[in-house]
Amino acid sequence: MVSLPHPSVLHGAVSASCLCCRKGKDQFDNLEKHTQWGIDVLEKYIKFVKERTEIELSYAKQLRNLSKKYQPKKNSKEEEEYRYTSTRAFLATLNEMNDYAGQHEVISENMTSLITAELTRYVQELKQERKSHFHDGRKAQQHIETCWKQLEASKRRFERDCKEADRAQQYFEKMDADINVTKADVEKARQQAQLRHQMAEDSKAEYSSTLQKFNSEQHEHYYTHIPNIFQKIQEMEERRIVRIGESMKTFAEVDRQVIPIIGKCLDEITKAAESVDHKNDSQMVIEAFKSGFEPPGDVDFEDFTQPMKRTVSESSLSNSRGDGKSEPKFGSKSKGKLWPFIKKNKLSLKLGAGPEDFSNLPPEQRRKKLQQKVDELNRDIQKEMDSRDALTKMKDVYIKNPQMGDAASVDHRLAELGQNIEKLRLEVQKFEGWLAEVEGRLPARSEQPRRQSGVYEAQNPSGVNSCAQDRESSPDGSYTEEQSQETEMKVPATDFDDEFDDEEPLPTIGTCKALYTFEGQNEGTISVAEGELLYVIEEDKGDGWTRIRRNEDEEGYVPTSYVEVYLDKNAKDVHKPLQKISE
Repeated sequence: MVSLPHPSVLHGAVSASCLCCRKGKDQFDNLEKHTQWGIDVLEKYIKFVKERTEIELSYAKQLRNLSKKYQPKKNSKEEEEYRYTSTRAFLATLNEMNDYAGQHEVISENMTSLITAELTRYVQELKQERKSHFHDGRKAQQHIETCWKQLEASKRRFERDCKEADRAQQYFEKMDADINVTKADVEKARQQAQLRHQMAEDSKAEYSSTLQKFNSEQHEHYYTHIPNIFQKIQEMEERRIVRIGESMKTFAEVDRQVIPIIGKCLDEITKAAESVDHKNDSQMVIEAFKSGFEPPGDVDFEDFTQPMKRTVSESSLSNSRGDGKSEPKFGSKSKGKLWPFIKKNKLSLKLGAGPEDFSNLPPEQRRKKLQQKVDELNRDIQKEMDSRDALTKMKDVYIKNPQMGDAASVDHRLAELGQNIEKLRLEVQKFEGWLAEVEGRLPARSEQPRRQSGVYEAQNPSGVNSCAQDRESSPDGSYTEEQSQETEMKVPATDFDDEFDDEEPLPTIGTCKALYTFEGQNEGTISVAEGELLYVIEEDKGDGWTRIRRNEDEEGYVPTSYVEVYLDKNAKDVHKPLQKISE
């Protein structure tokens, strides 16, 4: 009889292995929870960065809208206000704020591309890698558990066979000791006992083999497979930690990269602020609103104690100059005058409708408006001339290459352009005439309409001359109704005339020689013969006319192109002999 060890001998080792399996499974569960927490942290950081980019975009949009809101409207009065240094500085601030907003957009774009997009892709890869590692871990765990179950089954079978072998041995011994039992029954019990012992030996061998295999698998499991899986999980987790740290560093670098540009924007704003010049702005306001009027003189005393000798004052509010009376003056030669900003002009300004020549404005403002109108008309003329030149070239091309087009098709348009140019030139002449009046190019009031008539009558006798005759200009360039009334009533003497009655004749500033014969048929001009020598008393002011004098009583304007002028820088009010000059 073979004595078999009891199965409880191996129970301690097997129980220890079972405990290790359970502990290994617990560690996998802990690692799975921790790695999932790490992914959650990474996704939380991605969400944080994404919200930061949305804030940056929203902030940039609000800054752009703010800058756009306060930008001056094109072709509006608000745009004209930006000629002052303070408003230009504000405009520069708005532009820099627009660039400043652009840098916040750059921050958003860089964070989206370098952090959000990269981390989102990395999270997907990380989830796949984590899934693979824990799949391998669960597979290894399932394998060792299967081996453990096989070992448990083999152990229980060995234990059962051993117990049955013990019972068969006890039964055989009992039968062998009983004298009442037949020999055949004893033999049968002996054979049964031997069979059970053999089965127990087979179960023992099987259990021993299974145990060895399990120990080998368990050793491989705990010393090779599980450590490798844990190592991979550890490396995965460390890469995640490094990656989130690098992303945080990138988060700061993205901001740092735009700091120099933002600093430049702020420097430009500071530079614009430092460019604000209060003196210059004040001077611009003065230039913009100065009227050109002379301050009013003293108001003359009117003696009402002598009704028949009542003095009529031009500067009184009743404006009683229209009665046609002229009395001796009490004060100085220049009487006090009211400023010519009459109620009619104020009303027209309120209604937004003024005369074509801007006579409702003060002289300086009127001069600026007229100059702007002249410049505008000149630009229009240049555009029309450019169009005409282009059409002329096109016509030449059509003439040389008839297959490209009909040359006659552009004649109508060329005629229209010619008419437009002529109309614009007449408009320019008209406004230049008014501008000349305002700028005081003519020395005396009585000669201003004459000169204008002489310059423009030949070019536009119906339109321009009528405009000049319909209005009488005051010394400051503004038109008033009182003056026209004075003309109609034919007042013998006015304060205005008194100011110029005693004016000394203009001094001679040089001589000139007539190159061509000129018939001065218009009022204010003078006729000259070719080769005639005359004195120059006023040079050309840019309008194409020169004022000359033949003798003390004969003077007037001639076209500048008709004479050759010799100016004397040291000229005095002395007539040089013309014979010497001619020599």
